[in-house]
Amino acid sequence: MLFGLLTAAIGFNVMHDGAHGSFSKEPKLNMLAAFTLDFLGASSFMWNTKHNVIHHAYTNIEGVDDDIEAGILLRMAPQQKRYGFHKYQYLYVWPLYGLLYIAWVFYTDYKKYFSSKVGNVPLKKLSVTDHFIFWSFKAFHFILYVVLPIYTVGFWPWLIGFLFYTSSSGIILSLVFQLAHVIEETSFPDPVQPANKIEDEWAIHQLKTTANFATKNKFITWWVGGLNFQIEHHLFPRVSHVHYPAISNIIKQTCADIGVPYIEHVDMRSAITSHLSHLKRMGEQ
Repeated sequence: MLFGLLTAAIGFNVMHDGAHGSFSKEPKLNMLAAFTLDFLGASSFMWNTKHNVIHHAYTNIEGVDDDIEAGILLRMAPQQKRYGFHKYQYLYVWPLYGLLYIAWVFYTDYKKYFSSKVGNVPLKKLSVTDHFIFWSFKAFHFILYVVLPIYTVGFWPWLIGFLFYTSSSGIILSLVFQLAHVIEETSFPDPVQPANKIEDEWAIHQLKTTANFATKNKFITWWVGGLNFQIEHHLFPRVSHVHYPAISNIIKQTCADIGVPYIEHVDMRSAITSHLSHLKRMGEQ
């Protein structure tokens, strides 16, 4: 479980900033930081398209933002079809979050690779180097995390340990990103037709679809790489996360001055409650 928590911490603090170019002033160091994701089994190429290109531009837009898509298992946006079993999604969501990391490494990356799409958005064409990096790191991860442990300790001890590892990592990764966007207070705008445009300009859209949580908790801020200051991150993704607490006061005051929302939960408990309430409402609506 500690291994899983540390894996999530690497993703939050090193990979995430590196992928956004905010880990260092040196581009090569940013690229190296982003590659920590490949060492952990996922594809930094796929992440860049899914997160940097799509999620940050089309936050909470159903049908585009892949972060709010879970097939038929979860209904996270009001535009998504509701099934009867969604009535209980606020209860069964936790084991699904626990499966996130396994699904990410062993399924969704391959789905994106072979379909050449992230959801409905086409991937840019992979170069020969991109193909080589994708397959070589997938093979490296499989040997290091599956083959060698099974050879060393046997199948069942490996499976139990691997499930504890991936489920603890998956729950934490899911929770941090869900509390930032999928709560009662955030919006899920519909594009205005027939132009298919979002009514608000980009910065206002980010403020309406993004939330902060536990911003007074210094340990959480340190552990999740400042991603509890999600508003600051979405407005200034290329600024290092160490500056988010300082600039949050400026953004909050500016929002108050111009009359736009600044969504914030002061602690984890209220943020989790809001997330589960939103899932409950989506299941009953």
